Amino acid sequence: MQVCVIGTGYVGLVAGAAFADFGNDVRCVDIDETKIRKLNAGEIPIYEPGLDVMVARNAEKKRLTFTTNLPEAVKDVQVVFLAVGTPQGDDGNADLSALKAAAEVVAKNINGFTVIVDKSTVPVGTADVIQDIFNRNASHEAVVVSNPEFLKEGDAINDFMRPERVIIGTGDERARRVMHELYQPFVRSRERIIDMDTRSAELTKYASNAMLATRISFMNNIARLCEIVGADVELVRKGMGSDSRIGPKFLYAGTGYGGSCFPKDISALLYLSHQKDQYLDVVEATSSSNARQKGILVEKLERHFGDLKGKVVAVLGLAFKPNTDDIREAPAKVIARLLEEKGAFVRAYDPVATDNFREEFPANERRVYVDNLYEAVEGADAACLVTEWHEFQRPDFARIRKLMRGNALFDGRNVWNTQAVRENGFYYEGIGRPVIRPE
Repeated sequence: MQVCVIGTGYVGLVAGAAFADFGNDVRCVDIDETKIRKLNAGEIPIYEPGLDVMVARNAEKKRLTFTTNLPEAVKDVQVVFLAVGTPQGDDGNADLSALKAAAEVVAKNINGFTVIVDKSTVPVGTADVIQDIFNRNASHEAVVVSNPEFLKEGDAINDFMRPERVIIGTGDERARRVMHELYQPFVRSRERIIDMDTRSAELTKYASNAMLATRISFMNNIARLCEIVGADVELVRKGMGSDSRIGPKFLYAGTGYGGSCFPKDISALLYLSHQKDQYLDVVEATSSSNARQKGILVEKLERHFGDLKGKVVAVLGLAFKPNTDDIREAPAKVIARLLEEKGAFVRAYDPVATDNFREEFPANERRVYVDNLYEAVEGADAACLVTEWHEFQRPDFARIRKLMRGNALFDGRNVWNTQAVRENGFYYEGIGRPVIRPE
């Protein structure tokens, strides 16, 4: 099948490479000439495990090409995916200006019946808006379909190639058949395609992310209560997760959620609810709880030290989650800013996200970036684990104790071995766990 994917960001590049891997002829388009030049040279603009190999394999076979020429790219294709950015606007709603602009160009250049797929996360009713653009501008028939993405950064290739579900929102039978044909290789082992109308498909994306975010904020609330009553949230989590009605996923207490999806999607969902005079009190509480949670490690540091002025704090992990270089809405941003406002010095390290973080937060007299965990803790009064990269989970605590000036560890992901911490004489606080004090 001839496919065009507009947008070579996280969603578009993964989708384009995956469709090409099953033999489709995929043309990826972006207005960023530098990005396209790098892609044509084999350089991947984002960090996603396995994506570089898949892109290289399909580019070599000429099944995957990259261009800035959108009018030419959409000619003679059966399916066009709109995967452009929909950033959060000043009012909290998704900004659809890039999506609408791309749709208008596509509408004026298709030369036959075309299925237009909203792959970007968009507010409910956007498919109707895009359909109207095609009805007014296209000389050939086009049908707009909603096909929300459900990719986890760090595991996106696996999610796309082996999806739990593929949601196709359309009332047009021709478009539905095309979409089923395109996705059939991905769901051969089990039928996982769910057909529905466009508005239900659009809302499913927002509702799914809101539910996952709510589970996270709920557990963070329970963790705060655990600290007060003397319970261990890790044991509570296991007890809850063993209930098949609840399940174990997204029950981990921590420093709050971030990234490109949850914060933006919840903001857009709340914007929609306000516009419709519907108060989503659970979602409102999820958002406000998460905003507070991002500063919890600094709260703990202040309770432990009192005045943070002059303290040196190692911040381990800058990406919002492991296996990505994405720092959008990352808790580390809040932590670093609060520490510096309170007069502390920050020594920061992340395996892959340091460059992105440094670009937004340049090094200064209070903030330095280092090359590994042990360099980060050298001379530090405290160390904060913010992102649970594998290399952080089982470090040499004896070595860390010798390098640090102080002995305080704050585990924002509850992954450090508490027995090793105790044996090496650390003061330790997790999230919702009993405090360990040196004997």
